Amino acid sequence: MPNPNCWDEALVAPGVPRKHWRKLALSLHRMGLDQLDRRWQVGQQLIRANGITYNVYGDTQGMERPWLMDPIPLVIDDQEWNHIAAAVVQRATLLNSVLADLYGPRTLIQRRALPAALLFANPHFLRPCFDIVPPRGIYLHNYGVDLARSRDGSWWVISDRTQAPSGIGYALENRMVSARTLPGIFNQCRVRQLARFFEVSRDALLALAPRGRSNPRIVLLTPGPNNETYFEHSFLARHWGIPLVEGADLTVRDNCVFLKTLAGLESVDLVVRRLDDSYCDPLELRGESLLGIPGFTQAVRAGNVVVANALGSGVMETSGHMAFLPSLCRELLGEELRMPSVATWWCGQEGPRKYVLEHLDELVIKPAFPQFGQHPVFPALLSATRRKELRERIAAAPERYVAQEQVALSTAPVHDGGEITARHIVLRVFAAWDGESYTVMPGGLTRVSTEASSLVVSMQMGGGSKDTWVLAGSGEHAVAHRAGHIHVEQPRSTGALPSRMADNLFWLGRYAERVEAGVRLVRALLPGLSGEEDFGRIVSLESAAHLLIELNYLPEELRAASMQQRRWQVENLLSNLVYDPARASSIGWNLKHLRRAAWQLKERLSEDTWRVLQQVEEAFPTSAPANPEARLMAMMNVLDRAVVTLSAFAGLLAESTTRGVGWRFLELGKRLERALQISVLLRAGLTRAPFEVEPLLGTLLQIADSSITYRTRYLTTLRTEYVLELLVTSGSNPRSLGFQLAALVEHLAQIPQDSSTEGSVPQRLAEAALAAVRATSGEDLSVRDADGNLAGLEHFLAGLVGNLHDLSDAVSARHFSHLTAARLSQSY
Repeated sequence: MPNPNCWDEALVAPGVPRKHWRKLALSLHRMGLDQLDRRWQVGQQLIRANGITYNVYGDTQGMERPWLMDPIPLVIDDQEWNHIAAAVVQRATLLNSVLADLYGPRTLIQRRALPAALLFANPHFLRPCFDIVPPRGIYLHNYGVDLARSRDGSWWVISDRTQAPSGIGYALENRMVSARTLPGIFNQCRVRQLARFFEVSRDALLALAPRGRSNPRIVLLTPGPNNETYFEHSFLARHWGIPLVEGADLTVRDNCVFLKTLAGLESVDLVVRRLDDSYCDPLELRGESLLGIPGFTQAVRAGNVVVANALGSGVMETSGHMAFLPSLCRELLGEELRMPSVATWWCGQEGPRKYVLEHLDELVIKPAFPQFGQHPVFPALLSATRRKELRERIAAAPERYVAQEQVALSTAPVHDGGEITARHIVLRVFAAWDGESYTVMPGGLTRVSTEASSLVVSMQMGGGSKDTWVLAGSGEHAVAHRAGHIHVEQPRSTGALPSRMADNLFWLGRYAERVEAGVRLVRALLPGLSGEEDFGRIVSLESAAHLLIELNYLPEELRAASMQQRRWQVENLLSNLVYDPARASSIGWNLKHLRRAAWQLKERLSEDTWRVLQQVEEAFPTSAPANPEARLMAMMNVLDRAVVTLSAFAGLLAESTTRGVGWRFLELGKRLERALQISVLLRAGLTRAPFEVEPLLGTLLQIADSSITYRTRYLTTLRTEYVLELLVTSGSNPRSLGFQLAALVEHLAQIPQDSSTEGSVPQRLAEAALAAVRATSGEDLSVRDADGNLAGLEHFLAGLVGNLHDLSDAVSARHFSHLTAARLSQSY
């Protein structure tokens, strides 16, 4: 039922949809809630499979909370949209003109069209950027504006996003999910498509590159994976085919910006930033910033790099400017403002301040210069004491406060717990410079309030989102866009790999191997807890406990414990390794680090690879079954499924990764980690077993996934020298040490080397390890000393493990030396 106090987007009266909503409303009515529920389960699976997330700071769900989306789109009529688009183009043009004046002649300040205090007290006004004129005078390459509808149905602007507007990636993902969830309805409604908007904006950016290059190098600058919209950063980088970089990936030399790659420095012509402008340069803008590039501002000043949006453009996000935009529009554009801003009073002027203090309970008080963590204040909801304190703060520093009229946000239907209810919405619309004017995305990001009674529309506060369907008019194609008029070549791809990317690929390979090794270890030892002979076990409780003690998972004192206590300790440990992600070196712990490395490579991983990784994570519950009798079988089922999905993940990584330098670093990490795991396993299982080692040989082969290979090759009973030959010296077994070291030597030889240095320390270490393996044999390593221990094997493996750790350090020092963040390595 429509709310009489606000505009209802879908209904003109109870049960009567608006004209442009009729097709959607009728289709949803025919579908019914049950089928809509089923359809939306598919939609939510798509969101999880595609890894669509939004990082909520301090959220108990973690920094990668699944994106909240409602299946029912917001529908906008074509004629109404034309009015919105024209108003957004005008506003973007106006704000760009204001920026050009504020960072140039400042005639608006001189003529007092804008108060000087509103500019010079603004921390977002960057004085070092004064007189830096971007190409063609375009400060705003991308623009976002938040719109809300008043009670009479008129649209109002409630905020401008001029610094690094977020949401276009989420809007496109919402469209992809919506079109796949409701494909028939989507086609019937003839919805305008979004893809062309991204092509036009990208081509226009490329055309702005300095020095007239036809194939400029463009990068997308992100604050990093902890940023709230990092998913969108990686999504846009992949969609546009450009590198996603952090500040540490770039450097400034001779007033030029360069990307650090394994092959050396590569010049950068254009930076699309998703980093607040003041954080971009710790040398001139914000000294405490650890995210920027020293000297970046000077490179921009010299005209050697273009930044979108221009540094300093965040000054127009100040709410106080809204009070002056109507007069500025008349002065700068000679036009009336097509879409009004919400009524705004800047308290730095005596008249507006007096009005605000007299009508305090009717208004919303906001900081004039928005900062993170500051929220609007509703005086009507405050106690008398709090209102008095607010009055005193405004009187003491009036220039810091802005008052705005409370907007009765319109409502739209949402799917909530199996029923349709109404929620308040805000629409964010996006515009991009297309080379001649601004092009508006035919749609946008509709955000939904947290609760039916709440006017708070914020993703950080738990709000949701909707797809936005702009209907095509009669005789109009569903794809609505300005004809492309810019011709530029595609961005060049030199194949150079940023060092940070190589670092993450290296550790992705290592953590993937650690997860698989953990799964195979627990899976092989679990049968030792069963007393049933038909459980298919080849491991005893004694050998399982011995192996876990030697791997430093269990204390040495357990050897003298009773059988019952030993069984309990082993079972408890294996359960923790499966179900406790907080335990260091557990499967879940390594899986968390695997996900972290993969998250920073999201733009390079195929969608199928990402989906399988999601399935690997979902395969591991965080709590064990309460019933001890069911626990072993449940753990075995979890591990059996995990082996399959991990194999699929490894296969997709191998088959979908281009055979370039990045793939070699992925393989380096994988082969290095597998060599370490095999070395540690053999050292723990064979070098000083307090009993005959032959019963343990089958377990070692099973953990190393080499049981069938052994039976096929040797056709005999298990013998130590043959097992060592298969797992150490064999060059054909893909699980052996010899195979891993040969692969390491091959990959290291193919990685580009700096011509200024001679030789390669990693290469020499790998070759020395391979030579040591090839110089020995299974018979040599299986010789026992007077005490019955395999002292030769112990000495050999100890040296090899040390060599492999040195190799890992050498690879990091040679190729990732500019990275300051240390990795937490597992001790062996």
